[in-house]
Amino acid sequence: MSKQKADNNPTIAENRQARHEYFIEETYEAGLSLQGWEVKSMRAGRVQLKEAYVFLKNAEAFLYGAHVSALPTASTHVIPDPIRTRKLLLNRAELSRLVGAVERKGYTLVPLEMYWKAGRAKLRIGLAKGKKEHDKRATSKDRDWQREKSRLMKHSKR
Repeated sequence: MSKQKADNNPTIAENRQARHEYFIEETYEAGLSLQGWEVKSMRAGRVQLKEAYVFLKNAEAFLYGAHVSALPTASTHVIPDPIRTRKLLLNRAELSRLVGAVERKGYTLVPLEMYWKAGRAKLRIGLAKGKKEHDKRATSKDRDWQREKSRLMKHSKR
């Protein structure tokens, strides 16, 4: 039954603020190097990506600031660190492309969502450019207009 539940809702955590703060140019899927207690906590949905970010060091990608709360019964012999830096698993071509974009073009790597895929935890990261305040206002104005337009179309069909 728990396997069906995981398949129906594979999303573990989502960073909704990232789409508001950044223009997402490309997305990549990365695996995570995790400890056992972290996997148990993720299955319980105790993950927060709000303040997390991805950085590159020595041609490797790391997730920093993601908060994985430990379950009280998860581990007795390990002292859990909820905000430890976790290594991201990407192939060499993706890493070299990301290093070039971040270092030369001024992009930022932002974690977008964490989800299950074939029983493994995956992280979708986005290659992003920061939005200015006027860009955020324009985005919200467009969203409001789309909502109003659909409302008007719905009423005109009646």
